[in-house]
Amino acid sequence: MPVVIRLARTGSAHTPKFRITVADSKFAAKKRFIEVIGQYIPSPKGQEKRLVLNVEKAKEWIHKGAQPSERVKKLIDEASAQHS
Repeated sequence: MPVVIRLARTGSAHTPKFRITVADSKFAAKKRFIEVIGQYIPSPKGQEKRLVLNVEKAKEWIHKGAQPSERVKKLIDEASAQHS
């Protein structure tokens, strides 16, 4: 069971919001996930983006073998820098 950490889109058409989820790669596209470890709201022009991420949980899942997507890797690095 390959586990992935990925973004799952929520929100409406012009206001995207993303959950950072841990899911089995076979069911990730069907919105079946194991755990939600954060939320990311990208910024419209002129506003700040919001990132809420449980960095400890993310690192725990990566240690267990979960593969984060490229964008999630960047978000984990960004969240780690905010907490330091």
